[in-house]
Order: sequence, then structure tokens, then C-alpha cells
Amino acid sequence: ISLLCVSALPNAEKCGACGPGFASPLDAMKGNVSVLKGPREQIVYVPCIYRNTGRKKPDFLATVDVNPQSPHYCQVIHRLPMPNVGDELHHSGWNTCSSCFGDATKKRNRLILPSFISSRIYVVDVGTDPRAPRLFKVVNPEDVFWKCSLGYPHTSHCLGSGEIMISTLGDPAGSGKGGFILLDGETFEIKGNWEKGDKIPSMGYDFWYQPRHNVLISTEWGIPKCLGYGFDPTDLKKGRYGRHLNVWDWTTRTYIQAIDVGEDAAPLEIRFLHNPDAAEGYVGCTISSAIHRFYKTKQGDWAAEKVIQVPSKKVEGWLLPDMPGFITDILISLDDRFLYFSNWLHGDIRQYDISNTRKPRLVGQVFLGGSITKGGPVTVCRDEELQSQPDPFVIQGKRVQGGPQMIQLSLDGQRLYVTTSLYSAWDRQFYPDLIEDGSVMLQLDVDTEHGGLTVNRSFLVDFGKEPDGPCLAHEIRYPGGDCTSDIWV
Repeated sequence: ISLLCVSALPNAEKCGACGPGFASPLDAMKGNVSVLKGPREQIVYVPCIYRNTGRKKPDFLATVDVNPQSPHYCQVIHRLPMPNVGDELHHSGWNTCSSCFGDATKKRNRLILPSFISSRIYVVDVGTDPRAPRLFKVVNPEDVFWKCSLGYPHTSHCLGSGEIMISTLGDPAGSGKGGFILLDGETFEIKGNWEKGDKIPSMGYDFWYQPRHNVLISTEWGIPKCLGYGFDPTDLKKGRYGRHLNVWDWTTRTYIQAIDVGEDAAPLEIRFLHNPDAAEGYVGCTISSAIHRFYKTKQGDWAAEKVIQVPSKKVEGWLLPDMPGFITDILISLDDRFLYFSNWLHGDIRQYDISNTRKPRLVGQVFLGGSITKGGPVTVCRDEELQSQPDPFVIQGKRVQGGPQMIQLSLDGQRLYVTTSLYSAWDRQFYPDLIEDGSVMLQLDVDTEHGGLTVNRSFLVDFGKEPDGPCLAHEIRYPGGDCTSDIWV
């Protein structure tokens, strides 16, 4: 971690000229220091995917106007197509973030876009004109393969050193390999692998780091060449889906511990609490549909305990007789009070009060589509939670296909944005109508005092109406940073 960044943080508000982001998570909620005018988001960036839709078009980065005072509210105001077809843009990250708040030489002006399938890494200039991003650099897959012996890049995080770190799912051949690519934060050239030593997890996916506890923890989805074409139930019980949280020593960059969260759990998104002193957080396990709290023990190692279990539903007319919720995204509000997650198959978004981190309490829930709606091919035979199948979700006359997937919370915690695409091969398998109709972006109003979620009926971004045909909208990013991209050191 840059000594400049760390030493400047205690006096950051007095520094006069500060770096990107905010001095603390609570400052981010208040909007004390921001590249935006206050905490209200004006535009968002959304990767949009054409792979597996039958439309031979390149993926693109959409800029969406989310300012309710704007005449272009809920409209895509700019599209930046990538120069190649079939990339599968997925998750994104920044060149710098609040980890370098104390460094006035840093600017949050580049968005890093790894391509999950092609293994390209795009660097997008969002600083020159935030409303009309332009392509700045392309890191070719051959460089990723040869310099790192890695492929299938996923999560990108900025580091306090000014470098950029990207996790991967596999090696160039599509076998599992949980390593990390390190990019130079100025030239965006590949510097090599972040990890050191011979021990490397057999799978990878997401990660979060916490320097004050000298730790990085990564997760495991599955083996790329298996999950790449869809979900095959015969892959279960064969070690093809992840089951571990992988603990790394932040200083030495060595892999030191595996925490088992269950066979075929597929732990995906991982979030530490935002308070940089906190030694705990949560991970969402997709196939097992559980939330585990991970924490540092008195002995100094790390452990995990299941704190939420979404019951499967007994069904007919589906791939399996038991339908899991399929937790695909989670996030924590910047004040560490609320946990949110999406059940992509069941179709609901949930809000939990985590004031007691060991005992999350459900305080908000809303259904936004999913696989169990009335009138569809699936009949629910036994349900531990619902009295009846939910109605199809219709907004502004449009029936929403798919289920709630990627989520992003406004800095002040009052607005939760939702998109409905998971990954094109799985979208095509589980929600074929999503391929034909395109995905949507929705917004929920959040009760930040007592808890509660309400659909904002005036907000709809319909990606089924794109000029090149319906597309699949995925992750959501704010130009000023958000609660899934910024890490405080």
C-alpha cells in the first residue's frame, strides 16, 4: 500500500487537494468529498452483452442517465462498442479509488473492463467526457496468457499502490486456476502475477482485501470450460463447482488457508464490511443459496458460519425437482447496517439488517420476476416461505423476463438499482425469453430507517429497445465510486 495514501488518510479532509473518492465510508454516504455534486448519482455505466443472443454485435458500455430532473431520465445516452465480438463483458473496476484518497496525484478517470470469455481487458477513458466514454487501451488476451498463465478475468480492484488487480477463474485452456493479474496503474501494461509461491487455489472468481488485517479473501465459481456453456447438473458432485473461501497473506501474497463452505456451494460475491478496521464480512453462495459470515478468529486465522439459508422450493416443470434461490449478487450499505442480495431464480431481492452481524434480520423483500411466477412452466409443489406463487412482474406495460441479478446501492443508501442478466450462456438456458426481449434496469426505493423495499414505478431502462437489438445488461457503476468498487485502507 502506498505510504502516501495511508499516511494522508487521517488528515485527508484537511489536505486541500485530495485524491479520488472519499476519506471514509461514512463520508461517502454524506457526499462530503466527491467528483459528483453531492451523493446523488447522475449517470451510471452498464456493460451490455450480445454474446449468445444470436446477434453478431460487439458488447458495449452503456451510459445511462439516472437523474430524475433530466429530460433523458432512464435513457441510454451513449454507447461505446468494443472492437471485438464475443468478449462477454462482465464486471468492471477503477484505475484508482478511495484507497488512494490521500494522493492528490491520482484520478478516477479510467474504467477497467475485463472480458470474461475472450480474456481481453479494455481500459475506458471516462475522465475526458464522463457522459461519452471512449476506448483508451486494449490489453490483448495473448499478453494475459503468456505473462500470467491465466485466463477468464473477472473482478478488478484498484490498490492503494496505484496498481490494478484482476482475479481470474482459470488458465488459458479453461481449467480452474484462482490467480491474479497485476496491471500498472499508469500504462495499464501487465506487470505479471500478484500471487507468489507455488500454492494456488484450483478455482477463482471474486475477491476483497483488508490491509489492516493483512488479508485478501477470494472465492470460487467453477471450472470455466464446464460452466462456460451453461449449467449441467451432472457437473455437481464432481468437484467442478467451488466450495472454498481462499485466504491470502496480503503482505507476502501467499495462499495460506482454505475455508470450506460446502460442496458445490459456488461462493461468488464477497464483501468485507466497509469499516477498514472490521475483520468480518459476508459471501453469497449461489448453488447452495446461503449467506456465510466470515470473520477473523481469536487465534488469528479465518473462519465462516452460515447466517442465512434461502430454502429451495419443490417444483415441477424445471431442470431439477428442487429449485435453489441462486444468490448471485450481494452488497453492504456504506454504513455497514444493511445487507442486500438477489435470488436470480426465485426472483426476489432481500434486505437484511446486520446491526448484529451474526444474526441478520430480514426487513425488506420484493419480487421482480424469476422462475416461479404464476402462469409459467414451473409449478411450486412445496414452499417453506410463500403461500402462493408470485405474480409476473410488469412495469410500464412491460413484463420483466429473467430475475433480479446485479445490484448497486446509491451512496446515501436510498436507491437500489437492479439488472436482470447473469451470464449469457446461463441466461439463454434458464430464461430464453430474456434473450428475445432483452434485460432491464430497475430501481427500488429503500427505507433506510426501518428497512423496506419499494419498486420505483417511474424508473425503467429497457435494453430490449437497443438499436442493434435486445441485449443483456449486467453490472452497474457510478463515476464517483460505489459500495462494491471502493475499498478503504
